[in-house]
Amino acid sequence: MARFVDRAVLHLQAGDGGDGCSSVHREKFRPLGGPDGGDGGNGGDVTLTVDANVHTLLDFHFRPHAKAGNGKPGAGDSRDGANGTSLDLAVPDGTVVLSESGEMLADLTGAGTQYVAARGGRGGLGNAALASRARRAPGFALLGEEGEIAEIVLELKSVADVGLVGFPSAGKSSLVSVLSAARPKVADYPFTTLEPNLGVVTAGEQVFTIADVPGLIPGASQGRGLGLEFLRHIERCSVLAHVVDCATFEGNRDPAGDIAALESELAQYTPSLATDLADKPRLVVLNKIDIPEARELAEFVKPDLEAAGYQVFMISTATHEGLPALRYALAQAVVADRVNRPAAPAARIVLRPRAVNDQQFEVLPDPEQDGAFIVLGERPVRWIRQTDFNNDEAIGYLADRLARLGVEDALAKAGAVAGAPVTIGGITFDWEPTTGGGMAYIKSERGTDIRLDQTDRIGALERKALHRLRRGLDVDDYRTDQEPPGSRR
Repeated sequence: MARFVDRAVLHLQAGDGGDGCSSVHREKFRPLGGPDGGDGGNGGDVTLTVDANVHTLLDFHFRPHAKAGNGKPGAGDSRDGANGTSLDLAVPDGTVVLSESGEMLADLTGAGTQYVAARGGRGGLGNAALASRARRAPGFALLGEEGEIAEIVLELKSVADVGLVGFPSAGKSSLVSVLSAARPKVADYPFTTLEPNLGVVTAGEQVFTIADVPGLIPGASQGRGLGLEFLRHIERCSVLAHVVDCATFEGNRDPAGDIAALESELAQYTPSLATDLADKPRLVVLNKIDIPEARELAEFVKPDLEAAGYQVFMISTATHEGLPALRYALAQAVVADRVNRPAAPAARIVLRPRAVNDQQFEVLPDPEQDGAFIVLGERPVRWIRQTDFNNDEAIGYLADRLARLGVEDALAKAGAVAGAPVTIGGITFDWEPTTGGGMAYIKSERGTDIRLDQTDRIGALERKALHRLRRGLDVDDYRTDQEPPGSRR
């Protein structure tokens, strides 16, 4: 059984970047030919693309998880790793991309429109790319970045020129079936259509689309029933047509009251798109005039509705009476809206250069620990993720990068002292201001950095003991790092 799904939650995972390679070229009579480690490949992106052949979000309902390919690591002989395979997900025209909190991220209309929902991680640089006058043969490479993880909500809002609104069983689906080649399910039951039906209508030289929006009830704008699920399908419509059942057997309903109730729901609904439902042209369609009592009621209320400013049409979907006039009136209203609609601005590339005085990072006190600090910023966090902490030379390179960025000076101005815990990108380490800050790189064996050993700062155990002394607590069970095991203070 076919199903129509107009809302889906996606869990996306972009590809991770490949690690760079640390390698030295070696050949006969040339044992140290210089670094030749290649860069890692970039991770694949997850992209949403509008496809004219896709009309529902059903595939995402059953397969909500999607992952792009990872980048391959670099290799020796300056061989870069292959990029990860990007994942292209086809979505229907009119799909709106929302964040978990409901913020609109993209409005995808028009075949071929794309949106990158999750970006792949960049590949790490190999030691060939990291070589410099100071580091002629780096003994380390940068790690690849992790791909973005995104959880998004897709909502399909029908792209139609005319939207048919009305109470359940008013004849909207029947009207779509007689105006177009669409064949929605039509039956004599008191329940509403559970999915919108889209049809293409031809009126002379004009061609437009018409959508049967599932029936509304009072309180739909506040979420009663499935009102919010249905109302979003009329946000893109150019013209709204009230379909009124003049043959209803409910004694407490009449055409004017039905229209007033629907207008009240439309006025209270707040669309997520930048549209105003109150400004859309309205037509009133009095249906089922093939029944004598319904025809009599339609003729009675038509003057009052025309006096209220509505363009009124009396039709019968069973005998096709009044349909030609309605078809051309809808086409005329659609053409008028297309002419008056402002032209969409041409797509252009927007460049946003970084400000010269942009600090690029921020140093804040750690609220969970006295004397500790947290460094926030895209570049420091990215550098932390690229660093192999099992390699001393890579750690020294990280210290040099942070010092050049100004993190050392900012920590000193914030009141950080030697040994203060500093957290960057989820990694906490003891700050040593002399490591890289103001010191030139000293050549040493590959994979090592002797600056990391040139420190006289106290260890963690002694810091705990001093902290307890300041608080007046017992320190008999604590010893300094320089004291032998088993000694007591």
